[in-house]
Parts: sequence; structure tokens; C-alpha cells
Amino acid sequence: MLRVGSIVVRVTDLPRQEAFWTAALDYEPREPTRDDDFIVLRPRDGVGPNVSLDAHPTGLPIPPRIHLDLYTEHQAEEIARLESLGATRVHWDKRPDDADYEIMADPEGNRFCVVDVTR
Repeated sequence: MLRVGSIVVRVTDLPRQEAFWTAALDYEPREPTRDDDFIVLRPRDGVGPNVSLDAHPTGLPIPPRIHLDLYTEHQAEEIARLESLGATRVHWDKRPDDADYEIMADPEGNRFCVVDVTR
């Protein structure tokens, strides 16, 4: 049986992205040391897939072919926290007024959604 072990995100500034994603998800590096161009982040509580950061500059496809949906019961608070870490909101003309998600981007523009699971 297969399962998702790690989601790989291509980044330009590995230290900056490591700081963002470890704080955003409460993850930690899987290994005490890391390569200069790749790091695996894991959940501190051991629940969920890893997020790997691959320092491989590449063009940012818009819209992205894949993105993360981050679930929360406290959407407004999480959005404010993520913005304080350097995330930004992304406007999309086709987003419904009653959408349960907010589209955001990490400091390098990689998109993700913050989904309110209470709706």
C-alpha cells in the first residue's frame, strides 16, 4: 500500500523557506544537519507527511499545478499568524464569496490554501 511520505517544494532561498515552513507547520528538520540544497521537515508530533524543501530555482507556474491545503478550526487566527511569518494572501477573481478557504503564498510565492474545517 502506498502513502504520501513527503511533499517536495522547490525553493530558491532554503534557509528562509525552512524558517517559514517550520514555523508555519510546527515542523522540525528530520536530520540535525542538512544538505545545502535539500532538507526534509517532519511534524513534531509525528502525524502527517513530511515537507521537503529542494533548493532548485525554477519558474513559478500560475496557477500552480499542485498546492497544499492546510486545515484549521481557527482560520482567521492562522491566516494572521502566517502573514506575520511572511505569507501573503492571493486574490483570485473566481473565488466564491462563501468559500471555506483563503489562498495564500509563502515568501517565495508558492501557493497554499488555509481551509476552515468548521464550515
